[in-house]
Amino acid sequence: FKSFLRHPDTARDFIDIHLPAPLRKLCDLTTLKLEPNSFIDEDLRQYYSDLLWSVKTQEGVGYIYVVIEHQSKPEELMAFRMMRYSIAAMQNHLDAGYKELPLVIPMLFYHGCRSPYPYSLCWLDEFAEPAIARKIYSSAFPLVDITVVPDDEIMQHRKMALLELIQKHIRQRDLLGLVDQIVSLLVTGNTNDRQLKAL
Repeated sequence: FKSFLRHPDTARDFIDIHLPAPLRKLCDLTTLKLEPNSFIDEDLRQYYSDLLWSVKTQEGVGYIYVVIEHQSKPEELMAFRMMRYSIAAMQNHLDAGYKELPLVIPMLFYHGCRSPYPYSLCWLDEFAEPAIARKIYSSAFPLVDITVVPDDEIMQHRKMALLELIQKHIRQRDLLGLVDQIVSLLVTGNTNDRQLKAL
């Protein structure tokens, strides 16, 4: 498999035939280039074979990477492994000096005894709670931007209040204006000696 798909013309045909049309339209297949990196764990390398091809976009900006993996036995967590490959390819792209994440399209070529392929290739389906996973990983992650939280609200944050208040104002030269609030928080007993020493 790997010896075939290392050949640019063969890989170009594979991608042209099997990549879904909306994604294929993004790719300039004349720029297809085999990338040297392999993202398989060392202990698994003797059993699996992956290839990473890069193409420029039709607009001429950025890159799209296609990770091609082949498999003869279905694997229940294959989608997660392919996601790991994708993130590794993104990191490699950033390490090369690029400033934006590339699109990485993982593709699986399957030729096993069980037919059709029995498992989902959406990694979000592999969670115990897929619906919750979709909410977490398809939207912005929770942000605690303490710089925009009013001090009065911070004062109600129980055991987090003292840390948040000091972190919010840590760049101020004069913290004397916070003395009353700090004393008030200390009186509530929501901070222990170890935490005070850390501050």
